[in-house]
Amino acid sequence: MTATIPASTLPEPAAVAGGRPRFAGGKGSRRASRWTYLGLIMILLASMFPLYWQFLIGSHTVDKFYQQVPPLIPGGFFWQNAVRVVDTVEFWRALANSFLISGVITVSVVTFSTLAGFAFAKLRFRGRNGLMAFVVATMAIPTQLGIIPLFMVMREVGLVGSVWAVILPGLVTAFGVFWMRQYLASALPDELIEAARMDGCSMIRVFWHTAVPAARPAAAMLALFTFIMAWNDFMWPLIVLSPANPTVQTVLNQLQAGYAKDWPLVMAGTTMATIPLIVLFVVFGRQIVSGIMSGAVKG
Repeated sequence: MTATIPASTLPEPAAVAGGRPRFAGGKGSRRASRWTYLGLIMILLASMFPLYWQFLIGSHTVDKFYQQVPPLIPGGFFWQNAVRVVDTVEFWRALANSFLISGVITVSVVTFSTLAGFAFAKLRFRGRNGLMAFVVATMAIPTQLGIIPLFMVMREVGLVGSVWAVILPGLVTAFGVFWMRQYLASALPDELIEAARMDGCSMIRVFWHTAVPAARPAAAMLALFTFIMAWNDFMWPLIVLSPANPTVQTVLNQLQAGYAKDWPLVMAGTTMATIPLIVLFVVFGRQIVSGIMSGAVKG
C-alpha cells in the first residue's frame, strides 16, 4: 500500500530559462526592482549629458551659440567645425603624440608595476616593508613640487621639446606598484608558487606562469586608469613640449588662446579628443569587466 503526497505540499520546481535555474521567488529571488533600473538609467543619462552638451555646442555656428536661448538639438555644422580644428592647430600630430605617449606609458606601468607588486607581495627580502612604505609615502608628495627639478633634468639631457620628456617620468608609478602588490598578495596563493618552484621553475617562469595570469584583472584596470591619466595629462606636456609638437590636451588649449573664444570650435576639438577614449571603452569594456568578474570568483 503506497501513500500519496498531496501536490500542494511538494516544493515548487525552479524555473529554467536558457538552461539556468531561477528561484521561484521569496528570499532567494535576486531580481532588481523597477526603481533600481530607473535609478541606473538616470545615472547613465546624467553621465552622458556632458558628452552630449559638448557635441551639441560643437555642431552649431558661433552666431547660433551666442543666442539668448541655447539650442537643445544638434546642428549640422560639426564636420565643418572639425575641419576648422584641423586647419587651425596641429591636431593629427597631437593625436599621434598622445597615442604614442599613452600607449608606451600604459605598457610600461603595467609591466613594471606587476613585477614590483609580485616582488613586494610574495618575495621575502630584507627591507621589503620599509621600501613599500617609502613607495606609498611618495604618493603624498604633490606632483607640482617636482616639476622644476624634473624640467632641469630634461634640459640637461636635451629632451625638452621631445615626447620622451613626457614618457620617461611616467614609466612606473607608485600607485601602480601599490595596486598590484595589494591584489597579488590576496589573489596569488603561496602554495602555487611553492609548487612551481618544486617543479623546477625559475623565479621569472614562476612570475610568468603564475603571477601574470592571476594579475590580469587588476592589470586590465590599471591599464585603463593609466591610459586615461596619460591621455588627459595637461600640465607637464604644456611645460616641456613646444607648440609645434603638442599633445591632444595642449592643442585644445591653443584653440581657446584668443580673447574672444570660439566655443563651437573648442567643443568640436574636445569631442574629437574624447572619441578615442569612448572607442577604448566600447572595444575593451567587455574584456575588462569579464576580467574583473573572473578575478572576483573564488574557487
